Amino acid sequence: MYKSDIEIAQSVEMKKITEIADTAGIDPKYLEQYGNYKAKIDLSLMKESDKKDGKLVLVTAITPTPAGEGKTTTTIGLADGLKKIGKNVVVALREPSLGPVFGIKGGAAGGGYAQVVPMEDINLHFTGDFHAIGAANNLLAAMLDNHIYQGNSLNIDPRRITWKRCVDMNDRQLRFVTDGLGGRVNGVPREDGYDITVASEIMAVLCLATSITDLKERLSRLIVGYTYDEKPVTAGDLKASGAMAALLKDAIKPNLVQTLEGTPALVHGGPFANIAHGCNSVTATKMAMKLGDFAITEAGFGADLGAEKFLDIKCRYAGLTPSAVVIVATVRALKMHGGALKTELSEENLEALEKGIPNLLRHVSNIKNVYKLPSVVAVNRFPTDTDAEIDLIINKCKALGVNVCLSTVWADGGNGGIELAEEVVRLCEKEQGNFTYSYELDDSIENKIEAIVKKIYGGDGVIFEALALKQLAQIKALGFDKLPVCMAKTQYSFSDDAAKLGAPENFKVTVRNLRISAGAGFVVALTGSIMTMPGLPKVPAAERIDIDENGVISGLF
Repeated sequence: MYKSDIEIAQSVEMKKITEIADTAGIDPKYLEQYGNYKAKIDLSLMKESDKKDGKLVLVTAITPTPAGEGKTTTTIGLADGLKKIGKNVVVALREPSLGPVFGIKGGAAGGGYAQVVPMEDINLHFTGDFHAIGAANNLLAAMLDNHIYQGNSLNIDPRRITWKRCVDMNDRQLRFVTDGLGGRVNGVPREDGYDITVASEIMAVLCLATSITDLKERLSRLIVGYTYDEKPVTAGDLKASGAMAALLKDAIKPNLVQTLEGTPALVHGGPFANIAHGCNSVTATKMAMKLGDFAITEAGFGADLGAEKFLDIKCRYAGLTPSAVVIVATVRALKMHGGALKTELSEENLEALEKGIPNLLRHVSNIKNVYKLPSVVAVNRFPTDTDAEIDLIINKCKALGVNVCLSTVWADGGNGGIELAEEVVRLCEKEQGNFTYSYELDDSIENKIEAIVKKIYGGDGVIFEALALKQLAQIKALGFDKLPVCMAKTQYSFSDDAAKLGAPENFKVTVRNLRISAGAGFVVALTGSIMTMPGLPKVPAAERIDIDENGVISGLF
């Protein structure tokens, strides 16, 4: 009988966080404890450490399916595997949002015997970072509406307000609201709406900021709406950035926890990977590199979203160059990409696998040929996978010059990641190539989007709807056309159509809307029907979560 993730996590005796800090070489003066098993690390550690930066390893994946890929689990298991072979390693992950935890996806602390703990705390309130981000977001919204109510000296057009309130919960009822009702003393009536906290631009700002000073500067650039004569209004114009930064003074500090095997883990930040850049914070990644000889991190969804944004946005802004990339795949998911039904995935099906493998190969080719980075494919092996299926993947990847390692970290923890760890070390010790981006910043917004669609997605080109064309002109007029592009599209396909599985060809991507994220420092291109406020499913995961009289939580996964 298999134990659930939470049962496994609760069965392991955690080390005190001071012991984990000592393992990572963190002086106690930088440690701010949140109980016995969590702590924040002061940013001054970065300035005062003279240790050479470790190697950065990015873990990404094929296009996700309902069959599951296990990217976070593999990331944690790889870190534990590196520790098993004697390497000094720190893992850097994103924080989970309460929306998926209580919705359909579950938590994001790994799985099986490759988890970060305390998993209940990490999946719930943790150290309060998301609450602080929500408070800063909603303070700005309150100051914006108050400014209009108190006379509107900035000449803000209430019909052109772009800043929404947020809450860290899936709640479709809040997507579109009308507020300010009930008479003059209750504000100015207008149409409004809520985003989930991870979709707030403040989340992206926090994850790209490198210091309190940088954080304040980014916050002041946040565009909240436009005047009647179409000039942007910022948080700086509203004099809100100082108070917002004060709310975020602790949230900007990375959180230290541990894996089940006692490997130090920094869990910090979590921007929505659909509409933002989907990576943990720059401060956590750089701190992991400062503390470990190997820093293992991940990016959201498949490599076309998470890895593209990690490389083209985060690495560009932070001056980072990965030494190796791990691309996670499962036989089951590849068979789904090849047309197999979810109910048939336990049966050998070489025909479906052959049809689905091009999805993996396109991701592998992108990392190797577009970004020119060394990579390895990690096959997260299930007991039902046959040797013939595994051999097919190995041979197809070998033709591209990329090795395949089998990973059993879900069942075996760090021992199941030793083969992958050894291959990662080999890649990191090789002479590094010439890391390149998929586009140059000097290109126009149109050309940047087209480069991503053609080079990364394998599409034929881009269609800009009338509104997007008008917004392109405005972006150029305001001087934001040299920013990176952040693509907002479905995670389930290379295209903007979630039904097109595998490696689709002969398609165009339609851009319907463009948004300036001036604080984060990118232009968001919206495609398809991306929601910034998800809804709960018919049977929410919250129905299975409970707590007993001793405070022991059950039902989290």
